[in-house]
Amino acid sequence: MKKTALVVLATGLLAACSSARDERMNTAAANRTPVAHNTIVDCPVYDGMTKKSAVLGQMKTGDEVQVTDTINAYFVRVRLDKGGQTVMGYMDRRCFGVQGSK
Repeated sequence: MKKTALVVLATGLLAACSSARDERMNTAAANRTPVAHNTIVDCPVYDGMTKKSAVLGQMKTGDEVQVTDTINAYFVRVRLDKGGQTVMGYMDRRCFGVQGSK
């Protein structure tokens, strides 16, 4: 009887962990949708995540880019239109100011 209860308890715990993991995966996918943001200062768009990387373009105050991912504490990945082409690059996250929480 004790073995049966132990097996049922272990199975229930594994099912709970599995469903929580699935919930996190669905939330992460929803957070990857590009979000349009306007810059608050003039900022370059880099081809890498260092300020020594090549500059793909220069954004002016008020320009709009789509933020596709928040890479780390310093950079975000952005998508923008340059000369009729879509370009992916990286911008300093301070270019956008403080974003309000939803």
